[in-house]
Amino acid sequence: MTSSPYSTQLVGAVVLAMTLIVGGDAAATVLTGAGFPQTFVAWTRFALAACLLAPLCGLGRADLGLFRDWRLYLRAGLIVGGIVSILTALKTEPMANVFAGFFVGPVVSYFLSATLLGERITPLRTCLLMTSFAGVLLVVRPGFGMTTGMGFAILAGCFHGSYLVATRWLAGEFRPRFLLFSQLIIGAVLLSPFALAEVPAVTLPLFGLITISALGSAGGNLLLVLVNRTTPAGVVAPLIYSQLLAAMIIGWAVFGQWPDGLSLMGLIIIIVAGVSSVWFAGKGR
Repeated sequence: MTSSPYSTQLVGAVVLAMTLIVGGDAAATVLTGAGFPQTFVAWTRFALAACLLAPLCGLGRADLGLFRDWRLYLRAGLIVGGIVSILTALKTEPMANVFAGFFVGPVVSYFLSATLLGERITPLRTCLLMTSFAGVLLVVRPGFGMTTGMGFAILAGCFHGSYLVATRWLAGEFRPRFLLFSQLIIGAVLLSPFALAEVPAVTLPLFGLITISALGSAGGNLLLVLVNRTTPAGVVAPLIYSQLLAAMIIGWAVFGQWPDGLSLMGLIIIIVAGVSSVWFAGKGR
């Protein structure tokens, strides 16, 4: 029997990536709640992670010439926009609501990957993706009004969905560690004028949160780069919904929030539909 190319290792890698990113966002939320500007928190993610991971990235002199590729700056700009937008949203909105708006990202990624990269769309996987999104709506039960914070959450999802497609676009041409380092160093440079205009006082506990925020984001995105080297963005997209489960668990552990029965039903729908989509993708359906 031939095994599916999209295995449990793929599922585990993406779920771990989403958990790391949400953990970083939780630490960042505590920092912004303590009065840190979101641009400064975003800059620390890029700058600190770049410093810590540079020795591990295997960079050589030949890699410097790669920075002339404009596509690296486009990709880095997308992740910068996504992080700043979601940190802005988290300043005023509950974590679960923010990630609900953020989940426009998998839809953007799924259809953009088909339009720009020629990846296959099937009616069955499209239906399962929409079912997952319906599960998100069950969890959050949004009203008909939209606050500024939720607008930034949706904007973050659009940025991130586009970033996933850009990562898939470039994953076959650059080493994963170089892709990660390039987005970190370019992101730090792009944010420097805004972040360093007024540097807040940093105590040791706050520096610990900054470190968690930076390494959670960097580690999660490195895993996504590795996955995207061999997996179509349309297959990865449904698994991004595991980020909502991570947000619920971390939200309970850090902020004392826990979903009710209807929300748990929505989570089951998200997980079943997402895993089913990967299984059917492995069957070519």
